Amino acid sequence: MEVLLAAPRSFCAGVERAVDMVDRALQQHGPPVYVRRQIVHNAHVVAGLEARGVIFVDELDTVPDGAVVVFSAHGVAPAVRADAARRELDVIDATCPLVAKVHTEARRFAARGDTVLLIGHAGHDEIEGTLGQAPGIQLIPDVAAARSVRAEGRVSYITQTTLAADETGEIIDALTARFPEISGPDDICYATTNRQAAVVAIAAACDLVLVVGSANSSNSLRLTEVARRHGTPAHLIEDASGIRPEWLDGVRTVGLTAGASAPPHLVDEVIAVLAPARVTEHRVAEENITFLLPPALREAQPATPREAAARGSAEGRR
Repeated sequence: MEVLLAAPRSFCAGVERAVDMVDRALQQHGPPVYVRRQIVHNAHVVAGLEARGVIFVDELDTVPDGAVVVFSAHGVAPAVRADAARRELDVIDATCPLVAKVHTEARRFAARGDTVLLIGHAGHDEIEGTLGQAPGIQLIPDVAAARSVRAEGRVSYITQTTLAADETGEIIDALTARFPEISGPDDICYATTNRQAAVVAIAAACDLVLVVGSANSSNSLRLTEVARRHGTPAHLIEDASGIRPEWLDGVRTVGLTAGASAPPHLVDEVIAVLAPARVTEHRVAEENITFLLPPALREAQPATPREAAARGSAEGRR
């Protein structure tokens, strides 16, 4: 068996920054540190941080007044920030800068009187935060919604950052057919685009594609869908334990990648289980992007996010 390793894969700059911020918060403040929602959508990252004293909550009403709370990488609505301020919580905002950019666009478009259409998946944490940026934002989850939405005056669109580029293009085409003057930015993030392009590049040469990531990870799910749309069977696995032996029957070449929220060491563990005769990496882009930490957290010197995630996963399994 051969493994074709898609690159880029695994952690992106926004995820690394968010995990790093929680790690530094633990160093500076000690446990417990509260995090609203999952810091990133990966079960191993969450379990590892829980083992070190992080408490994940769905809403702020379960956080004690004055406690340290981290907002997840997916961002929050202004109402959540207002609630945190009222409760005098010590807030650390780990919102990905690329998600924050979408929030700024939503407020700007709404302020000038546009009908704002948000392309994305209902119920996702990022979508909830973006919908809350301004009143009247309408969610467009698919082409059918694009063809039936009602809008008046100037119309603008924004998108979730972790969508499939080809499907998003189809939705934008449908919106343009309805509203010829519609405009909007390219909000799908570089990491999502690069990981999808890497899967496309290897899919035709593979009998099977495995994507390492959690079931609630939008970008990981999109990777499996992209592989399937290019004619290759694909499965999303939490880690190496999710591989089913029957998937490998008759398979000579396995494509392997990981969503932007999946720790790199999980990919290494999958390779160890597959025990291929050869591993070949196929890289479609270099990623050298980093995002600055807030000044208050820069003095702490924790492990790197990759080391912290690996260490946390090990502690979570104990």
